[in-house]
Amino acid sequence: MSDDNRPFAIRKYDAARLRDALRKMYLIRFFEEGAEDSYMRGLIHGTMHLSIGQEASAVASCIGLTDEDKITSTHRGHGHCISKGAEVGRMFAEFFGKEEGYCHGRGGSMHIADVTKGNLGANGIVGGGLPIAVGAGLTAKRLNTGAVAICFFGDGANNEGAFHEALNMAAIWKLPVVFICENNKYGMSTSTERSTAVKNIAERAVAYAMPGHTVDGNDFSAVAETVETAIARARAGEGPSLIENLTYRWRGHSKSDRNRYRTKQEIDEWIARDPIQRFRKELIEHAILDESEAEKVATEARQEVEAGIEFAKSGTAPRVSDLARYVYAEENA
Repeated sequence: MSDDNRPFAIRKYDAARLRDALRKMYLIRFFEEGAEDSYMRGLIHGTMHLSIGQEASAVASCIGLTDEDKITSTHRGHGHCISKGAEVGRMFAEFFGKEEGYCHGRGGSMHIADVTKGNLGANGIVGGGLPIAVGAGLTAKRLNTGAVAICFFGDGANNEGAFHEALNMAAIWKLPVVFICENNKYGMSTSTERSTAVKNIAERAVAYAMPGHTVDGNDFSAVAETVETAIARARAGEGPSLIENLTYRWRGHSKSDRNRYRTKQEIDEWIARDPIQRFRKELIEHAILDESEAEKVATEARQEVEAGIEFAKSGTAPRVSDLARYVYAEENA
């Protein structure tokens, strides 16, 4: 195979960066498996929304970003957080409600933020990150920082009013925002075929005079190339883009989901399209890694997650006297 026919990621990025991308994909997978196991053991309370099966979408979308670039995330945002450089130990501490967590244990699974890395935070409101990303894009344009804002949202959010308002405003002002819809086929338990009039969500871009692209969200190179083009366009002052990454969550919507609306056959078919194994195979085929090196990446990622869980277990529990700490406004008695 000639160099011209190599996948985009192989041509674009050096071996160290590609190895790190694979590491982050494994980190996401093992982090979420560890979080799921911790939940079952009673170490984590509340609920969580896992993105197992969607790792390529998150990592490939962020590979071209710097710490100055911003992202907004979703209730299914662990992968975005790790892709932007978060430490899994501090993420687990947040899950466990410990002071060492990114939000001092106050946010939990759905509200992790790491502003030092440009992660403006996950959001429990469907579509809640869309207007925030527009604000980040407006800030970047007004201050002429050259930064880009990437807005992750799910297929369910594309029918929210905030989606249309955000895309319209970003287009009018030519803001450096890349809107990325992670279409995993179901908004909670409702199929996109029943909830969305257009076949591909990216088709809605035409209403806002911006490029729209639908890509295989489990193909690392396809996502990276499409997002890279959109980022370059945004940095050049040409405005926003809408990208739809077609992917699939292997687990239910949340921990209470009994998966009665999906068939086992459908789930198994998507598991067979595992984005991590697909990317790993691609790196081996193009001599970026060999089998032993790829396995070492996986092993190191698993060890990092195991260490992160132990870090969280030994973390500092919040004090009752600090109940009002970090509250923005408090009514005087």
